[in-house]
Amino acid sequence: MMQFELSDDTPVYVISVAAQLSGLHPQTLRAYDRLGLVSPGRAAGRGRRYSLRDILALREIQRLSQEEGINLLGIKRILELEDQEQRSRMLLAELHAEINQLRAELESTRAVAARLAGLLRSRNKSADLVPVRPSDVSVTAQPSGRAARPREGQAEAAALGHTAKLRETNDG
Repeated sequence: MMQFELSDDTPVYVISVAAQLSGLHPQTLRAYDRLGLVSPGRAAGRGRRYSLRDILALREIQRLSQEEGINLLGIKRILELEDQEQRSRMLLAELHAEINQLRAELESTRAVAARLAGLLRSRNKSADLVPVRPSDVSVTAQPSGRAARPREGQAEAAALGHTAKLRETNDG
C-alpha cells in the first residue's frame, strides 16, 4: 500500500470544497487566482487544487476585505510583504546559525593554535641552542632523493626533513 505524506502545502481540495471551507463562492476563488492573491496547485486535468495554507489565505483575504475594508490590490500588497518578511526571517535564522557555526570553528581553531604555540614553547625551552654568527655558516636546503649522512651542524636542518649543505664563508 502506498503512503502519502500531506503537509499544509499539499494541494488536495477541489475548488468546490475549498470554497465551502473558506466561505467564499467558487467564482471568487477563480478571481483571486487570476489576480494572484492565491495560487492553487493544478491537477493533471488542469483543475485547481487548494492546500490548507491556501484555505487559510482565502480566509485572511476575506477578513481583510470584509472587516478591515481593504481593497484587493491592497490585500495583494499586504500578502506580498508578509511573504517577503517570512523569507527574510528564514534567511536571518540561517545566517545566525552560520555565524554560530563559524564562531565555534574559530574557537576550535584558536584552541588548536594555542596548543601548538604551547608545544613550540616547550620544545624551544628544552633545546640547547648554540649561537652562530651568520657570517660563519650558511644553510641551504636541497631536496634529495637519497639519504645523506648529516655533517656537523646539519642536525637541525635534517630534523626539518631536508638535507642541508653547510659551507663556510670566507671573509676574504
